[in-house]
Amino acid sequence: MQPKYKPPLLYALLPGLLLFSGCATTVATDTGDRATQEQEALVTQPLIRNDQPGRMVELYQHPTTSSSEEQNRQRLEAIESLILAGDGNTAKQDADAISPAELSPEQRPWLNLLYAQLLLSFGEAEQAIESMALIQPQQLSPDNKIKYFQSQAFAYSLTGNLLDSVKSRIELHQLLTSPSDLERNQAAILETLSLLPHAALQTNQTDTLAGWMSLSNMLRNINQPDFNTQLSQWHAAFPTHPANLSFLDNPQGVPESALSQLKSIALLLPDSGTFAQAGKAIRAGFMAAYNHADSNSKPTIHFYDSAQSAPAALYNQAVTEGAQLVIGPLAKEQIQSLADTVTFNIPVLALNHIPGLQKNQLYQFSLSPLDDAEQITHKARSDGHQKALLLIPENAPGKRIANYLTEDWQNQEGTILETQTYNPKGTDFSSPIQKLLNLDESEQRYNKILTLVPGVKYTPRRRQDADAILLSAYSSEARAINPQLQFYQAGDLPVYAMPTVYTGQVNLSQDADLNKITFCDTPWLFNNAYQGELNMDALQETWKQFPNAYLRLIAMGIDAYNLATRLSNLEIDSYPGATGNLSLTDDQRIKRKLICAKFIDGHPEVSDFATENSPNHAVY
Repeated sequence: MQPKYKPPLLYALLPGLLLFSGCATTVATDTGDRATQEQEALVTQPLIRNDQPGRMVELYQHPTTSSSEEQNRQRLEAIESLILAGDGNTAKQDADAISPAELSPEQRPWLNLLYAQLLLSFGEAEQAIESMALIQPQQLSPDNKIKYFQSQAFAYSLTGNLLDSVKSRIELHQLLTSPSDLERNQAAILETLSLLPHAALQTNQTDTLAGWMSLSNMLRNINQPDFNTQLSQWHAAFPTHPANLSFLDNPQGVPESALSQLKSIALLLPDSGTFAQAGKAIRAGFMAAYNHADSNSKPTIHFYDSAQSAPAALYNQAVTEGAQLVIGPLAKEQIQSLADTVTFNIPVLALNHIPGLQKNQLYQFSLSPLDDAEQITHKARSDGHQKALLLIPENAPGKRIANYLTEDWQNQEGTILETQTYNPKGTDFSSPIQKLLNLDESEQRYNKILTLVPGVKYTPRRRQDADAILLSAYSSEARAINPQLQFYQAGDLPVYAMPTVYTGQVNLSQDADLNKITFCDTPWLFNNAYQGELNMDALQETWKQFPNAYLRLIAMGIDAYNLATRLSNLEIDSYPGATGNLSLTDDQRIKRKLICAKFIDGHPEVSDFATENSPNHAVY
């Protein structure tokens, strides 16, 4: 029996396709009789207005002095060169400066094609399809005809018209001559058809499309005993079909996972703007892992500044340039935008997490507080505590953390007795602490007794029903909160904190105020907790360039690179990464299992993993 066939990843466009990220574009189209155009030079151009993206109005341009055909050819070639160089703004300006009336009948559809590619790069796939519908492919040069069908196939794929995308690729297949280009285009055809339901591939026709559809259906049964019989029947039904089935002669050569043989990765990170420093920290960890990897198996890395272009445009450009995996973007709004506007033809490893977002080929990897809250509550419950008090900052992030902690604690049949918030900008937390410990009620009782029995000495007495405190605080806040808890007689109540309580670097003098606090955090931050070669000591020169707040992002970059070839198996085999023991959830989120530690004499001493009901358990 033949091994299971997995179609290669979809090549959305071949390397020749000109796409770039840029602004809204003006699209030139031919309308009316060609002779009239040449004589009267009245050309209609749909215009995408910046104030009304997506709406089209007509702009009429009248003739100017015609330039020579050779000069115009050079101008169009220059625009192509600008697009290839990524200078979209200049390319658009130069294209807008050309009057279609000055162009020859062969050059006008060339300009139209350039505009269609600009539309497509801007994410306006439907308008690109409308623009290309006005082009007669036979008027294009052989090279531009290839680009036309590549662009059309990609545009149809973006709009979900998969069968039309296949039809465009069938036209493209007749034009290609390079064996590697033919192989990639065939892979794209079969991959696209594999996304369609079985019923949509049923046909009684015998044309080329029917042959591809029949082949796609047949490949779904490659492990069946009668597959060779089906193959013979297919050959008999489609004797002149252009499909190359040589890959079936060596089924062992078909990769079980295309991700395991990555040749090109696109990294979408901000290199400017608000999140530039975070992007640089992730990139530093990513490149450290890349440079440390075996040179014989390293993929090519292409970098894209996610702060400068729309995520859909960058994704399209990455696919065009041969990426087999996209890592990024980082900002949540960009991830959501990408998921809303793109049909993923290659996997995306997003570097953040949006609860509830789920899409085929989208993986989400982040330093999520979901994991942090779950781990610390599991640790507290495994230590035998059941009735907890919750102390959190009075802001939106604090509210979210409170919800996570409360939900996780209650899911483990624990009880949250009381929740208090504090002002994170303050230094005196006595009021919320007294309320949390019911000391304010104790004082009220004393005042009442004092009116009845004057001279009674007041001794505050905290509540006795709680056995633990769950805390969300940064280290600076926690250094003030913890001593105040002890002052108010809560020194015997164990405190379990979110990982923000630790800066990431040992500071014995200042962190003495954190003594006895337990927290769960990234293994990379602790000596001997992460057994990978790129531990914190090994990358000292790298992380010293960043503030402490970015240390965990360096570890995240290390894992982002190492996850690239492990995504397809992560659901079965967890991976002991720098940010935790990593596994894949049902909604394609990468979950982290952390290391727990307790401050002793100002030093975080590793205790153990957070106890968790998970089949994936690794020892670092």
